[in-house]
Amino acid sequence: MQQILFFFIRNKNFLLFSILFFFAITLTIRSHSYHNTKFMSSANFISGGIYKAKSNFTQYFGLIKENQKLMDENIRLRGILEFYKYDSEPVIQDSSQFFFKYKFISARVINNNYSKTKNLLTIEMGSDQGVRIDMGVITTNGIIGIVNNVSKNYATVQSILNSNSQVNAKLKNSDHFGSLVWDTKEPNVVQLIEVNRTAPVKVGDTILTGGKSTIFPEGLQIGTIQAFELGENDSYNLDIKLFNDMTNLKYVYLIENTRAEEIKILEKEGEDE
Repeated sequence: MQQILFFFIRNKNFLLFSILFFFAITLTIRSHSYHNTKFMSSANFISGGIYKAKSNFTQYFGLIKENQKLMDENIRLRGILEFYKYDSEPVIQDSSQFFFKYKFISARVINNNYSKTKNLLTIEMGSDQGVRIDMGVITTNGIIGIVNNVSKNYATVQSILNSNSQVNAKLKNSDHFGSLVWDTKEPNVVQLIEVNRTAPVKVGDTILTGGKSTIFPEGLQIGTIQAFELGENDSYNLDIKLFNDMTNLKYVYLIENTRAEEIKILEKEGEDE
């Protein structure tokens, strides 16, 4: 307490000047409309800047919630799209009651490799959230890979940028198909091999998933033909420029084929006969 009193005694002249100066400024602003206007304008500018910074701060942290809302809405729309693709005349008008052949789950990518020969992604969703091995992984721009390992809250995805990856794909304009693989060279270019030489191949044509598996629905985007050549086995090998930027992935969708097990059992019974 004594130190505080000494401070006021030592600085009494400065403190008195400050009080009188502030009092004079206040009287000037109140008694002159020009000064009053300028003061209000400056105060609004400062407070506006503070409120804007606060708004930007809260909006930034609100983006996570908004992104999740958008992902959930996209899941619903994708489900409806797949339903109409396989059931052109639905009798139920309430889309929430539709039986979808494919179900979707949204997930955030927390790790992404693309510079190795066997690249994997890690997503923040696991078995507790319904993720299973062999689920397809996509974005709005195309396919990403296939889930290959799952824990309770996380999962790893074998990227299409993986030398072990092999996905059935086709030409959009002709339905000629081949196997989508990766030669480990460029992170945004994959190869479609063993395409029949009778296929009308052109640079710029679109490549889609072929649908000859229980993982990906037919017709999902992959990329466009960048170059092609006739291989030794008398079939085309195509370089495909991916629609996805595989080096910049933040959110993905996981696809579950609800009828996959039924198809596998039926095919296995056919092989055993």
